[in-house]
Amino acid sequence: MSMIRDLRAAVRPSRVSLRKDGGTYDATRSPAASSAVVDCAVYRDGRRIETGTALTPHEAVRLVRRDGGFVWIGLHEPTEAEFSGIAGEFGLHPLAVEDAVQAHQRPKLERYDDSLFTVFKTIHYVEHDQLDANSEVVESGEVMCFTGRDFFITVRHGGQGSLRALRHRLQDDPELLAKGPSAVLHAIADHVVDGYIAVADAVQDDIDEVETEVFSPGRKGAPRGSDAGRIYQLKREVLEFKRAVSPLLRPMQLLSERPMRLIDPDIQKYFRDVADHLARVQEQVLGFDELLNSILQANLAQASVAQNEDMRKITSWAAIIAVPTMVCGVYGMNFDHMPELHWRYGYPVILGFTVVVCLGIHRTLKRNGWL
Repeated sequence: MSMIRDLRAAVRPSRVSLRKDGGTYDATRSPAASSAVVDCAVYRDGRRIETGTALTPHEAVRLVRRDGGFVWIGLHEPTEAEFSGIAGEFGLHPLAVEDAVQAHQRPKLERYDDSLFTVFKTIHYVEHDQLDANSEVVESGEVMCFTGRDFFITVRHGGQGSLRALRHRLQDDPELLAKGPSAVLHAIADHVVDGYIAVADAVQDDIDEVETEVFSPGRKGAPRGSDAGRIYQLKREVLEFKRAVSPLLRPMQLLSERPMRLIDPDIQKYFRDVADHLARVQEQVLGFDELLNSILQANLAQASVAQNEDMRKITSWAAIIAVPTMVCGVYGMNFDHMPELHWRYGYPVILGFTVVVCLGIHRTLKRNGWL
């Protein structure tokens, strides 16, 4: 514990007492709201407290500590300097702060003293007219959540995954929002998993389209193996999708099964539904991966079979052409004593013999399926 306190002290700016009740604020922080702060609001009894002007984080903290409720601060890609004041104000663990600033984290749930740190990977489906080897199918982002007794902080990375609409929906449901920060955590988890479901349906359509084209009998004129690039690109996008879904299942199960002091018992029941939906999405994504493997193998097998057919045709025509080549080669030699060399009907007889032999070979090869 002493080591944790030392680490926290290393990243926590010096504080100055502001009120008689011991409330503090970050003395090194500018009164103006940081450019990384998307929204900052105080909620009491499920309703947003309107102050007439935009609140800065330390002003919101003052209101919460004076009158109760909780503060929800939303940030988008903050720098270390922009986030350090907020981290110090709420006593966030330095390891979690580092993860939130640097991003590119694996979905996870970690507990630090009196706060929970949760990482979600957001997935957005990229619309495209036609899938090709360079198409981007899914685009990922991240949402980091700090859940405390009287605060909730979201740190978002990436151009997708805005939480503005989600915040408005929660504000329209004061009864749910009155449950505190854990209600916001559940809403974000549910929002992220709902996004997974929508993306999974769209990816399923892409896979169906590729599967139909690979096995379509009308594509005989298409270049050999022309679908392999598209299949491989789609497989890479599904792999990125799987990296977002699979690691999140365990944290959702923990939130739904293990009692936690910061999670309202009524809200914990709803995490079971999120975990169930996430498990179904994971099964879908794993199925996508296996199906794409099968489609890719089938496509490569088709290309191999087509190449074998081409080689048989080439070999068959080479065998047919070998007959006149041999005859012409023999009678092209300059020997004085050759059979039928001076016979009047020798030339048409040799031509007729050559044509008959070639036709016989052609008929035999075609009957055996080589031509």
